[in-house]
Amino acid sequence: MPNTHATTADIVALEKSYWDAVKQKDGSKTAKLSAETSLVTGARGIMKISKDKMGAMTEDGDWTLNSYEFEDIEVSTPAPDIAIIVYTVRQKVNIGGKAQELRAADSSTWIRSSNGWECHAHSETFLT
Repeated sequence: MPNTHATTADIVALEKSYWDAVKQKDGSKTAKLSAETSLVTGARGIMKISKDKMGAMTEDGDWTLNSYEFEDIEVSTPAPDIAIIVYTVRQKVNIGGKAQELRAADSSTWIRSSNGWECHAHSETFLT
C-alpha cells in the first residue's frame, strides 16, 4: 500500500463511485466498495451491515436514485490509509412510485487496506 495520503479529489471520486453504483443498482460494486462489515446510521437508526447484505440492499427494494449532487464537501485524511468525507447532498429519488427531492448531510469513513479503499461507516441525516 502506498504510504501517501489520498487527495480530496481521490476521496470525492470514491464517494461518487459509490453513489453511482447505488444509482445503477449495482450491488456487486457497492459490495466491493464496502468493508466486510459497515456501520450505517440514518432514518432507520443504526445498522451493522455485511458486504453481501449491502450489495443485496442496493439491488432490492421499490426505490430508484435518479440523480444526486454533492455540495459543501470537506475531506480529512488523518492518516495515509484513512479518509473522512462530509458533504450535503441533493437527491432526486422515487420511493414506492413517488418522486421526491431530498437534501441530507452525509459522512463516510474510508480505510485503505490490501483490498483497496473500503467504506467502513456512512451516516445520513435528512435536512429540512
